[in-house]
Amino acid sequence: MTQITVELGEHSYPILVEPGALERVATHLQGYANNRRLFILTDENVGRHLLPKLQTAFAGSGIDLVVKSMPAGESSKSWRQLELVTDWLLAQGVERSDTLVALGGGVIGDLTGFTAAIVKRGCRFVQIPTSLLAQVDSSVGGKTAINSSAGKNLIGSFNQPLFVLIDPLVLNSLPDRELRAGYAEVIKYGLISDADFFTWCEANGSDVLNRDPEALSKAIIHSVRAKALIVGEDEKELSGRRALLNLGHTFGHALEAETGFSDKLVHGEAVAAGMALAFGYSVRRGHCDPAEAERVRSHLKSVNLPHDLASASVNASGQRLVDHMMHDKKMSGGTLPFLLANGIGQSFLAKDVELEDVAKFLDESD
Repeated sequence: MTQITVELGEHSYPILVEPGALERVATHLQGYANNRRLFILTDENVGRHLLPKLQTAFAGSGIDLVVKSMPAGESSKSWRQLELVTDWLLAQGVERSDTLVALGGGVIGDLTGFTAAIVKRGCRFVQIPTSLLAQVDSSVGGKTAINSSAGKNLIGSFNQPLFVLIDPLVLNSLPDRELRAGYAEVIKYGLISDADFFTWCEANGSDVLNRDPEALSKAIIHSVRAKALIVGEDEKELSGRRALLNLGHTFGHALEAETGFSDKLVHGEAVAAGMALAFGYSVRRGHCDPAEAERVRSHLKSVNLPHDLASASVNASGQRLVDHMMHDKKMSGGTLPFLLANGIGQSFLAKDVELEDVAKFLDESD
C-alpha cells in the first residue's frame, strides 16, 4: 500500500494505491458516506465486471449504493449524458453533502467530476479509476469536462476529488488495447522530465503490458507521484508547469477529432502518436537530436502503439489537422502553445509556433 498526497492547501487529498483495495472499499469510503449512502456512477462495461464486487464489499455496512450506469465510450462525455445524470441525481434527492463515486475510466471520471461541480452548486466526489490511463493520469488533478461539437474537453471545470482509490488488480480484466492506451500516459512522464524513467520504460514496458504486478505497480506509483507534484505546483495551469502534462495532446486531440472521437483511435493511442509527432516537430525546429525522436518512435512501435499518422490510421492534410487544433482550449490571443522537447526528459512550452509550419510538417510526415 502506497499513499501519495496532492498538496493543494485546503483542497489537498490522498491517493491510495493498494492491490486488492476494491475488496476493502467499504472501509476506505465509509467516511465519505454522508446520509449513509453513496451515489455510484459507472458505465455498462465496468459495472458488469466490478459493481458486484462493490456491492459485496458494502453488504452489511449499513451504507446504500445508489447506482447510475451509462453507455461505455467517449460519447458519454456529452451535454445529453450530463443532463440525464444531473436530472437523475436531483430525482434521487441528492444533497450537497452527498458523495458521488466515479467507478470507471477517464470518461466516467470526467463526467462525474463535472457533474459534482455543478449539481447543487457543488457536491463531493471520489475517484475509483478502473483503467490504466485513469489511474496514472485523468483521476488525479481535478480536470473535469465533457466534449462539444467544437472539440474535446472544452466544457468543464477544475474540481478536485476528496480521495482517489487505485487498485492495480482491477486492470487484470482490462482489454489489452486499453492497457496499451494507458501505457502511453506512463511513457509521457519519462518524456516530460525524467529520462531515467523513460529508460526504465524501454526495459520494462513489456512487463507492464503483460500485467506483471511489480512492474505495473511501479509504473502507476511513479506516474501518480510525478503528476501529484506537478499539480501541487500549478493546479490550474497558471504558471505553465502543469502544461507540460499536455505533451502529445495538441497533436493527439487533432487526431481524435479527425477520427470522430471514436473507437477508431482512443485517447491514449492519439497521445502516443501525438508525442511522436511532437518529438518529430522538435527535430524539424532544431531543438532535438533525431536519435532521441527515433527512440520515442521505436519504443511506441515496440509496444504496438501508434507512432505516426499512418499507424494512427489518419489520412488527412496538415491544414485539416491544424484546423482541428484551432479549437484547442489553450488558444490565447490567436496563438497556440505547443509542448516540444530538447530531448527525452526535456520538454518545454513553445509559444512561437506558426501553425502554417505545423501544417507543412504534418504533410511531410510519413
